[in-house]
Amino acid sequence: MTGPAHMHAMVLDAPHHDLRYRTIARPEPGPGQVLVRVSACAVCRTDLHVVDGDLTEPALPIVPGHEIVGHVVEAGEEVERLFPGDRVGIPWLGWTCGHCAYCLSGQENLCPDARFTGYQIDGGYAEYTVADARYCFPIHGHYTDAGAAPLLCAGLIGYRSLVMAGDAERLGVYGFGAAAHIVAQVARFQGRRLFAFTRKGDSAAQAFAMRLGAEWVGGSDQMPPEQLDAAIIFAPVGSLVPAALRAIRPGGTVVCGGIHMSDIPAFPYDDLWREKKIISVANLTRRDGEEFLELAPKVPVKTEIETFSMDQANEALRRLRDGELTGAAVLMPNPSPEAAAGTSC
Repeated sequence: MTGPAHMHAMVLDAPHHDLRYRTIARPEPGPGQVLVRVSACAVCRTDLHVVDGDLTEPALPIVPGHEIVGHVVEAGEEVERLFPGDRVGIPWLGWTCGHCAYCLSGQENLCPDARFTGYQIDGGYAEYTVADARYCFPIHGHYTDAGAAPLLCAGLIGYRSLVMAGDAERLGVYGFGAAAHIVAQVARFQGRRLFAFTRKGDSAAQAFAMRLGAEWVGGSDQMPPEQLDAAIIFAPVGSLVPAALRAIRPGGTVVCGGIHMSDIPAFPYDDLWREKKIISVANLTRRDGEEFLELAPKVPVKTEIETFSMDQANEALRRLRDGELTGAAVLMPNPSPEAAAGTSC
């Protein structure tokens, strides 16, 4: 072992409880794994679903966090493409079996035995973490560590959602937070027209959307000025599904971009009729990561972040839960090496 035998981490012991700032044993990489010193870890709504008990199969106690940027400290046996000093990103998808029908058909995101970072595998709310080297992405470009962190889920899941929206020119986005602010930039880069839906009366989010190129903004209870070709729903609110169906044209698509959503209420069949489609996004594939992380610097995607020290994770989660964040929250190791808030590119 090189380096410290212990580390600090924020640990979830049980759902509906605050995370605890603890000193725990530093993990060691096994065959095929890398030990990564965490530089930054963005706070995702999925983390909130784990803490709040909406996702019911965490490996407790667990260190949350799956939008991780750090540097390889040590590589285990059988690791061939990563070396100490390399900067890497660690996403939600942490391991798949590699031999089921889904893995063999390019749908590894649907592997029934998949394991996920910050859910079944200890994640990035810590000074160090261990990850399967095959599921780590090299981080290139001029991104700071904190600026790159939201790309690892808000960016990746947003990108997969955008791909599932097809070639939609008129694109609606429901819920304008971390994922939407990245998708908006990619959509505009691709020449799409952007229509943003926020909580009723959320003037800050609406101004944010306008700044990122939306040509129309409104509350989620409003109809856009013209029919949409597709809509992506990031807010975990089931009632937005029938609302989005009413907003799209015949043959249009509604993409549900979250891992959890409240129940979808009953709605008239006429809202779905004329070959409208509803599709959900499940996790990501490594191909998604490779494609998006190559594209992001070309746009270039600029992430708007607010940084917190690691021991402020509960406050960051609270602010996300209460809708008080613009862009993405990012946890930094204590003491934070960067300013308490800012914009990074």
